[in-house]
Amino acid sequence: MTLISPDNDFALMAALFVIAGGAFLAEKTRIGSHLTGAVIAILAAIAAANMKIIPHSAPAFDFVFSYFVPVLIPLFLFKANLRHMLFETTRMTVAFLVASVGTIIGVIIAVGLLDLSALATAANIDPELREAGIAGLFTSTYIGGSVNYAALGEITGLRTDASFFSAATATDNLFSAVFLSVLALLPGWSWLARRFTTHEHGEEVEAEQTSERISSMSLTLALAAAISFVAIGDAITGAIGMPSLRYAIITLLVLIAATAFPHWMERLHGAFEIGVGLAFVFFAAIAAGANLQAMVEIAPILIVLVVILLSVHLVVLLGVGRLFRLTIPELVTASNAAVLGATTAPALAAARGWHDLVTPGVLVGVLGYALGTFAGTAIFHLWGLV
Repeated sequence: MTLISPDNDFALMAALFVIAGGAFLAEKTRIGSHLTGAVIAILAAIAAANMKIIPHSAPAFDFVFSYFVPVLIPLFLFKANLRHMLFETTRMTVAFLVASVGTIIGVIIAVGLLDLSALATAANIDPELREAGIAGLFTSTYIGGSVNYAALGEITGLRTDASFFSAATATDNLFSAVFLSVLALLPGWSWLARRFTTHEHGEEVEAEQTSERISSMSLTLALAAAISFVAIGDAITGAIGMPSLRYAIITLLVLIAATAFPHWMERLHGAFEIGVGLAFVFFAAIAAGANLQAMVEIAPILIVLVVILLSVHLVVLLGVGRLFRLTIPELVTASNAAVLGATTAPALAAARGWHDLVTPGVLVGVLGYALGTFAGTAIFHLWGLV
């Protein structure tokens, strides 16, 4: 039982928006400015859910995932003129591949070091395939996000063990949220920042000037356009029978419009600002799913597995990224896209003020959707051969 019941939709939406609003206010304080609003929203939601103020899952949270998330992408991309972005997108692709390699190395080391034979004891899972299945499962989720995680659960058969899969999902949710917090904090670590190439943020001056032109009309038109792009994208994916391409199609539609009609799209003042606000609500909804009790009771070894995996991922990301002279914002956005997917990467980039990395963040996140299932399946099938 929680203070706010799962079926109390308005109270739960109020809680998410209060957490998001509180994060904006806390970000203005001395301590909050170092944590950033995104981290504050995540930690506050984790605390609220595990203190049983709000539930870990609810229809209101599903509403955020189903309706807020797809609308975020157009809101962030209305000024994404591809003529100005090819160089940064190329660098982000390299950064994303580095992050993906870091995940694979992390999985190999973590699963190789730990005895996972007691996990996933469902009768229809071959004991010899359990370890390979777990390796493939976490490879997929930390290259492509939750879409690939669900796919590998089916491919490996691990989804049939309800207790294990519940614990694995809780672990993934918690450490994804915690890792997002770590990524948000990295750019503020001056010792680390001094050892990387300085990143020149794009469109900051323009963003400051645009904020002065936000009006009721521009906000309404921005939301109307964003929702319309999602509706058209869904119609296309429905017609071709490929719902997995939803975010890719929406991104493509907005990029075409932003490149072909930049002057029209630039009039949608306030879209970016609305997007950042909704992104904080999204972060809170993600973090609320982290069930600490279920994770610790059912499979504590998964905590060790994910800590090792993400630690190695981060070391490889920063080490190899520095060799390639990639910047901290590029590496953070790429890692975010790999570990959490195409939705949080642009949201965090927007929240941190990295306007030039929003579109590349979406694009490499979509690339992760394509690579995550492939990489996870390959690890699953090759693990027993090594």
